[in-house]
Amino acid sequence: MAKLIKNCATFLDKNGAVLKTAPKLRQQHLNGANSAMPSTTEILSSIQASGNGLTLTELLVSHPGIARRTAQRQIAKLIESKQITASGEGRARRYFVAAAQADASTLNADTDNFPSYIPLSADSRDVLAYINQPTEARKSVGYQRDFLDSYQPNETSYLSDSLRRQLHRMGKTTDAVEPAGTYSRAVLNRLLIDLSWASSHLEGNTYSRLDTRQLIENGKAARGKASIETKMILNHKAAIELLVENIESAEFNRYTLMNIHSCLAENLLPNPADEGRIRQHAVDIGKSTYRPLSTPQQIEDALDALLSKANQITDSFEQSFFMMVHLPYLQPFAGINKRTSRLAANLPLFRANLCPLTFLDVPEQAYSRSTLGVYEMTRIELLRDLYVWAYERSTQEYLAIKQNLAEPDPLRLTWRDLIKTTIREVVTHPEIDPLSCIQNSVAEHVSGVEQPEVQALIVEELRRLHEGVLARYGLRPSEFMSWKSLHGY
Repeated sequence: MAKLIKNCATFLDKNGAVLKTAPKLRQQHLNGANSAMPSTTEILSSIQASGNGLTLTELLVSHPGIARRTAQRQIAKLIESKQITASGEGRARRYFVAAAQADASTLNADTDNFPSYIPLSADSRDVLAYINQPTEARKSVGYQRDFLDSYQPNETSYLSDSLRRQLHRMGKTTDAVEPAGTYSRAVLNRLLIDLSWASSHLEGNTYSRLDTRQLIENGKAARGKASIETKMILNHKAAIELLVENIESAEFNRYTLMNIHSCLAENLLPNPADEGRIRQHAVDIGKSTYRPLSTPQQIEDALDALLSKANQITDSFEQSFFMMVHLPYLQPFAGINKRTSRLAANLPLFRANLCPLTFLDVPEQAYSRSTLGVYEMTRIELLRDLYVWAYERSTQEYLAIKQNLAEPDPLRLTWRDLIKTTIREVVTHPEIDPLSCIQNSVAEHVSGVEQPEVQALIVEELRRLHEGVLARYGLRPSEFMSWKSLHGY
C-alpha cells in the first residue's frame, strides 16, 4: 500500500489537472493504456458508494486498471457535468456526489439504529419505521408548499403548551429581566467550543472537543486533520460570534440569514459566489427520495414566507424549532443548509437569555433520520423528540456552569452602548486626549449623579483594551496599534 501511494505521487492544480507526474506513474500509464478502462459511470458509482467521498488515490486503488490521467479526465467530466464536487487540495482532495454539497452528507439511511436512549413517541416510531426502509421502497416526493402555508403563527403549534413550559423551565437562566443576549455573552467562550464542535460533528467532522478547544482558544489546528475540517469549525466560531454580537438587532430576515450562511460557508462551497446567496440551481439530497425546489423564484418566494412566519411566532422555542424544520426542508442555499438552521434555531434562545441548544452528544444517525422524516413525509414528530432530548442535554451542561458566572455589573449593562461608542471614538481619534473625549461623552449622555461612576468605568474599560476584544468595539488591530503607540495604554 505504501509503495502504491508513493508511485501515485503527483501535483495537481485546483481543478484536478496534472501538473507533474512521477516517472513510475508515467510508465504505469503507458503499460495500462490498453487495459479495460472503467467508464465515468463506474467512477461515479464508486464515489456514490463511498459515503464519505474518495480521493484520487483511493479511486485508483478501487480501479487498478485505470491510468491516473484517464481517471483525472473522467473526474473533470463529472465535475463539469455537476455530478460530483471536490473539496480540499492536493492529496487530501476528495470527490463527492453533488448531493453532498446539498448539505446532505449525513443522511445515510443504512447506518446504525436510532439510539434507544432517546425517548420516542408512537408517532415518531411510525416516522422511523418508514425512513428505515431502503430508499427504493420509499416514495419520491418534491417540496410541499402547503406544509409551510398551513402553518399559522401562534395558532399552529409544533410544540405543545406543556412541552413549551417544560423547555422554558429547563432553559431558564435568571429571574431578572436582562438585556437580550446577556447570558449568551456570559458563556460565549464555552459556547463557541461546544456549538462549533457539535454542529461540525454532525457533518462528519473528526475534530475532538479538545482539538476544537485548542483551535478556538489558541488558534492551533489539530495535526492530521484536513484543512476543510479546521475551516468548518472556524466558520462556526465566526457565525456564532456574529449572532451574539448582534443579538439585539438580529431577527429572522434575509440579512441575518444570508450573513450566517456566508460565515458558515466561507471557502467551503465549490463556487464562492454561492456564499450567502439563494441557490440558482437544483440540488439532490443523498440517500433520500426528496427533491427540493429548483426554480430560484419559487425558492425566494418560499423563503420570504418562511421568514415572515418565523418573525410572527412569539414563543422562543416554537420559533427555534420552526426554523429547524423549515429551513433545511426548503434548502434555500447551494449547501450548508442544516448548519445554518442549527445556528438560526439559537437566535431566539440567545435573545431570550435561555440556555443555548448546542447539539452536544446528538448522534449523527439520529439527526439524519429525523431530518429525513421532515423531507420525505413532512412529519415533525421524530425531529421534535430529538430536539427536546438535545435541549435537555444542553441545559445540563450550561446550568451546571451557571453557578460560576459572575453577576453582570448593572452599571455596565445600563451604559454598554455608550461604553462601546466612547471607546471607539477615543481609539479612532488618537489626536484627541482620551480623558477629554470620555468626559465630553459622559457629560452629554449621563445625568450628573452617575457621571463619575460611568466615567471611571469607561476609563477602566480603556485600560483593559487588547486585541482579543477589538471586535466588540468595531475596531481594527491597525487602529488600536496606532492609538496605543501614541498614548501607551
